[in-house]
Amino acid sequence: MGTPPASDHPFTPDLFARLDEEGDALFYREARKVTHLDVPALAAVSAFFAEVIPRGAEVLDLMASWRSHLSRELVPKRVTGLGLNAEEMDDNPTLTERLVHDLNRDPRLPLADGSFDAVVNTVSIQYVTRPIEVLNDVARVLRPGGRLAIVISDRCFPTKAVKIWQRCESMRERMELVMAYARHAAGFVEILGVDLRPSRPPGEDPAVAVVARRAGPGAVDGSIRTTGWRRR
Repeated sequence: MGTPPASDHPFTPDLFARLDEEGDALFYREARKVTHLDVPALAAVSAFFAEVIPRGAEVLDLMASWRSHLSRELVPKRVTGLGLNAEEMDDNPTLTERLVHDLNRDPRLPLADGSFDAVVNTVSIQYVTRPIEVLNDVARVLRPGGRLAIVISDRCFPTKAVKIWQRCESMRERMELVMAYARHAAGFVEILGVDLRPSRPPGEDPAVAVVARRAGPGAVDGSIRTTGWRRR
C-alpha cells in the first residue's frame, strides 16, 4: 500500500513545524514516565479500549511508553510496543515485545503486513510530523477489520507538538484534526470521534478519541456502542 500523493490531502509540511526541531531521539533519550491524563480519564481510556479491541487480540501500542492502559479483561494475545525510549517500554508490564523506532525519521513501521488486530496510540499523535504517512502504514500492518484507536488529551510537551496541533483551540478541534488524518490516509473506513468523558466533573481532565476500521476483503464488523459517537 503506497502513500497517497501530497495533492490528495491539504496538510502542507509547514503545518508540522515544531519549536524544537532537534532530533526526537535526543529529546526522548531520558525516560519521561508521565501520562498527560488524570486517574478518572485513564479509567475512561481503558474502558474505551475494552469496547473497540476484541478480547485476545494482537495489539500494537504505537509510540509506546511505560503504560499502555489496556483493560485487563482484554487478555491480549500479544502487545507490541513501538516507541523511542527503551527504558520506558521495559517498565511497561503489558508489552510482550518492544521496538525502538523514530516515526518522524521513518514513518514506515518495521512490522509485517496484516500482523495486528488493533493499533492504539495514547496522547501522542500531536508529536507526529508525517501523520498521513504513519497512518497509511498503520493500515498496512492491520488485518482487514482491525481497529485503529487514538486517544487525545489537552496536554503535551509544547516544544515538540506540531504547529497545526498548537492552533487547535478545543478538544473537538483536536478530535476533528485526527479524524481528518485518518480520512486522508489510505485504508480506513467508519472513522468515528467520541468524547470519552462527556459528563466529567469540573477540574478533571478531558479525553476524546478517534476510532477507525481497516477496510479490505473479509473485514468483519465488530460491535461498538454508538452512544455519543459521531460519524464523519
